[in-house]
Amino acid sequence: MKVGLYEQLVRAGATRRDLLKGAASMAAIAAASGAGLGALTRPAAAADDLRSKILQIPGVGKGQPTDADFQKVGELCLEATKANVKEGEFAGVELTFMGLNNQNLHNVLFRGFLKPWEAYTGAKISWIDLAQADYNARLQQSIATGTVDFDIIEMGAPFEGDVCGKGLTSEMPDWVKKQIDFDDLVNYLKPPVGTWNGKQYRVTIDGDAHNFNYRTDVFADADLAKAWKESGATTEWGVPKTWQEVQAVTKFLKGKQFKGQDVYGYLDAPKPWGGFGFYFLGSRASAYAKHPDDKAWLFDADTMKPRINNPAWVRAIQDVIDALPSEPPDQINADPNTTGFQQFLAGTGSMIPWWGDIGSNVKTNDSSVIGDVTGFSILPGSDDVYNSKTGQWDKLASGPNYSPNCAYLGWGVYVMARVDSDAKKQKAAWSAAAHLGGKDLSLWCAAYPSGFQPYRNSHFNIPEWVAAGYDEAFITSYLKSEADSYNHPNAAIEPRIPGIFQYYSAAEDILANTFAGKMKAQEGADAIAAAWEKLTDQIGRENQIKLYKASLGV
Repeated sequence: MKVGLYEQLVRAGATRRDLLKGAASMAAIAAASGAGLGALTRPAAAADDLRSKILQIPGVGKGQPTDADFQKVGELCLEATKANVKEGEFAGVELTFMGLNNQNLHNVLFRGFLKPWEAYTGAKISWIDLAQADYNARLQQSIATGTVDFDIIEMGAPFEGDVCGKGLTSEMPDWVKKQIDFDDLVNYLKPPVGTWNGKQYRVTIDGDAHNFNYRTDVFADADLAKAWKESGATTEWGVPKTWQEVQAVTKFLKGKQFKGQDVYGYLDAPKPWGGFGFYFLGSRASAYAKHPDDKAWLFDADTMKPRINNPAWVRAIQDVIDALPSEPPDQINADPNTTGFQQFLAGTGSMIPWWGDIGSNVKTNDSSVIGDVTGFSILPGSDDVYNSKTGQWDKLASGPNYSPNCAYLGWGVYVMARVDSDAKKQKAAWSAAAHLGGKDLSLWCAAYPSGFQPYRNSHFNIPEWVAAGYDEAFITSYLKSEADSYNHPNAAIEPRIPGIFQYYSAAEDILANTFAGKMKAQEGADAIAAAWEKLTDQIGRENQIKLYKASLGV
């Protein structure tokens, strides 16, 4: 289809499925209406707005975006590149890009976004696609063997200690900062995130904090409310606000039916996931373990002694063990992709924590059946919080303790130092990174399934989302849960220290055996603590203490 016709049809409100019928079919539909395409066209002023234009590709509720949509968005967002690069300037340059192919997101989208960039600049990109569970192992192998075989990498801030700290990345040029409107990032993603030794290395393309996703229809159901009361509950039936309530609801729903189907409460993700699954235990633990008077929660800041085996973390581990019998059959083999995309979006389970992906996917993913019945909040709190300094559980005068888990600090695009010896290749690599981190393109990624969530101040403009097709109450709830997580004064912050995914991976393996009943909660936690102590000694305790304190701001 010609670009002009595509744009005309999109402005006219044509759906993706209409477009799939083809241009001839659309023209026939318009002619048959007696009005013609011109009568369907919206006011020209709306079409002049790039942001509103790309948010109509394909339009919320009009089907899941396709590769053609990715390419169209990439093409429409090329103006910023053209301001810094002449047409054909990178002819002959070949770049290798390593990133995720996760749920057909990440690299799959990047390919589409960068196709028009390749056509304009003349550069060519080859791709290294990794499953989430393979990512850490592949990256660590490249670092350990000194065989970095990629020019650009999609990477999270937790790896900056391993990669930037070893001098493997290229420093961001000033023109890139201007192209991507660096100052638009939300505060918690600004430096020191993305920097190492004061130098800027990352183009941020994601936020990342776990929020709480729940089924509004389940928690508004009168029959369940009646059964809840008859069970002897002393509280009203409703969305849990604390982990104690999450546990009670999950156990109550075992064996219950809702709309003729089995209904379940919380969905745990016990299966290892390349270290990334540890975040889901962290989201159960943060309200127990992150005291408002103490910035640390994973390690003691002065000694790097692990806290994973203190009473707070052991309570979180025991919660998983206790809840699994009330969750769907074979939940022990569910990883986070299973809970988010195969269970919750498909209508199984009524509560999960996840990164912000769920919010855009419930409305725009073809597999979602819960687009009209999903609500959001920050992670549940706890009636009490463990104080590592006194060894006591505290009840706060202000009520439950809340501590959103700012897990992973978001994905970014980094350019590797190996391109620095070739000025043309270096500029090409940074131009590609800047295109993917562009302000307008980023809004589209936040609104549609991409693997990324809102992370810029400009992403919190509710009228833009409403114009794209989101209903106002839904998007207000979603964006509030994101902003409240980012800005919470007691947020649990990710430690940017070397080897952090070695710590997480070691924990995952031991936790899998613990959740399977081979170890008690305390035994598993003690085994993780012992493994973490070994890692700290191997990496260098004094330097780890210094970097951990820096990441906490103490």
